[in-house]
Amino acid sequence: QPADGGAQAVSTRWGELDAAACGVRAAATARAGVDPIDLPPGDYEVVLSPRAVAAVLSFPAHLGFNGKAHAEGRSFVRPGERQWDPSIDIWDDATDPRALGVPWDAEGTPRRRHDLVRAGVSVGLTHDRRSARLAGDEPTGHSVGDEALGGVPTDLFLRGGDAPPASLVGRVERGLLVSDLWYNRVLDAKTQVVTGLTRNGLFLVEGGEVVGAVRNMRFTQSVVEAFGPGRVLGLGDDAQLAGTGEGATAHVPSARLASWSFTGNAQG
Repeated sequence: QPADGGAQAVSTRWGELDAAACGVRAAATARAGVDPIDLPPGDYEVVLSPRAVAAVLSFPAHLGFNGKAHAEGRSFVRPGERQWDPSIDIWDDATDPRALGVPWDAEGTPRRRHDLVRAGVSVGLTHDRRSARLAGDEPTGHSVGDEALGGVPTDLFLRGGDAPPASLVGRVERGLLVSDLWYNRVLDAKTQVVTGLTRNGLFLVEGGEVVGAVRNMRFTQSVVEAFGPGRVLGLGDDAQLAGTGEGATAHVPSARLASWSFTGNAQG
């Protein structure tokens, strides 16, 4: 049965974009994905690629840390509470040399590093001028030119760990290696339950080894719960820029998570 493979390169420098290397990685993934097996729905330990991590973190970024959403009671964020695993640090910084953003927002407010999560504790919200007034706070440089959206993080960073991706996989007794996620949609912004599909390579891991390809599956999972206290088993040393699918980028590593809920196959 034919299989798909994909690869992505995102950089602030043209010279760092290697289309040939992307083609090699995509082809290798496609070759590895032939003759996939079906797995039953259930909760599986996972290793998410940076591209998959970027895709799912875009939802808490845009719909949770958004100051307007928080003021309207639509956000999961409870500032000062440990809602994430202690290994998690998340911030937004368009001025970082690794980011693609510009150093001011659509309202002309200067941008700077703005912390959202420190050691698992939610600590910040993003504001444009209007939501800052509602909150009695200062604008944080996150206007995208649409007051209906509020302040949106567009240059997200998740601090990486010290584990090579192969080491993350090597610690999985039985689980799934997830290359990419798409058709991702939020079902409930308050709980951050998101659904979507795997693509471009889904692989079964047993005894720390990739043993074969798996037919694409649907997931339905609270992103914040999956990255919650005690749920992050490792972060990779491969942090890189990746597209989020929402028009922004994020600099994120691979992540080994204790559980990810797969609720059906690609048709259901």
